[in-house]
Amino acid sequence: MNTFDRHLLREWLQILGLVLAATCGLLVVQVLYDDFRSLRELGARGWVLWQYLAVTLPSFLAVVLPLALLISLLYTLGKLHRANELTAMRAAGVGFMRLTAPVWVVGVLCCGLSWWLNTTIVPWSVEESRALKDNLQFRHDSSQALSPDRIGATDSVAFDNAKAGRMWFFNRFSRYTQRGYGVAVSELDGRRRETTRIVAAQAWRQAQSTGWVFRDGRELTFNVETGELVGSQPFKEKIRESYDEEPALMLLIDRRPIDLSLHELREIIAYHENERNAKAVPYAVRYFGLIADTLGPLIVIAMAIPFAVTGLRVNPAVGVSKSIGLFFLYYVLANLAASLASKGLVEPAVAAWLPNIGMTGLALWLFARLR
Repeated sequence: MNTFDRHLLREWLQILGLVLAATCGLLVVQVLYDDFRSLRELGARGWVLWQYLAVTLPSFLAVVLPLALLISLLYTLGKLHRANELTAMRAAGVGFMRLTAPVWVVGVLCCGLSWWLNTTIVPWSVEESRALKDNLQFRHDSSQALSPDRIGATDSVAFDNAKAGRMWFFNRFSRYTQRGYGVAVSELDGRRRETTRIVAAQAWRQAQSTGWVFRDGRELTFNVETGELVGSQPFKEKIRESYDEEPALMLLIDRRPIDLSLHELREIIAYHENERNAKAVPYAVRYFGLIADTLGPLIVIAMAIPFAVTGLRVNPAVGVSKSIGLFFLYYVLANLAASLASKGLVEPAVAAWLPNIGMTGLALWLFARLR
């Protein structure tokens, strides 16, 4: 590293730290605005609120990092450009790639950081914040003297395991007791015709993952040709060791892709792929999008450099305006790609990469003009 490298890094990293602190502060405000009232209603106080904030904020870091890189780079390089420092280095015969070499090195490190955030920290943050909120809900429901089956209950849970030929329905499923209430499980043949149905007051997955237990119900048998009921056998308790459905997956089916971690997205995609269901598309786009975002820092740097070192020497606020415009363009491309994927025109993996490909093309065009 030479003197200019150290000078560039010192100027840039100071601004980067300030921008990260400012954006994280805005995220704290957003989290408080979205969740503060609901958390207070659930009885969260003092330390619990701070704990929720500490657990939730890391899930936003992968989103904030490219924005902070772009704003800080536009500001820093624009400042050096206005002070003619870049012009002086260029006049001395130093090329743009050598001038900005420290920036590219930091960009590669940020790509590794993004990968670590998206694959490790963000999944942990999403799942832990949800668990914390669920625990608050359990405590609140318990204080209301609700019966155990009503604590943390989700109503009308349906799950179709097409691969195994089983269709499930729960009137409600309690995350507190990990039991379903008002259960009906239909077994289907290869032509999706009902052969038997288990109806029970309660059902739960055994702790050793060796099947499901049904209590206080009946096993109904049907004629597959006519659909008529041909048998009804009551039971006190029945065990089906061949049933391997996971309650956690059943409860994830209707959640928005943005509310799921990388691991949960992978589970949902695998489930929908077995069904060959078009509902898998938004989850697949989100999943591959998180992977594609790993290269976001390098793409941001490739756009920021030509934006900052060309044109008029204007106010630094113009850099912020450029940042907003670039991220708006990225948002438009992301929505267009998701729409194409939902219509089956492109594969989800392609749709996830399209915004990055578009922004990379823009960066290459800007660099071509720069030369």
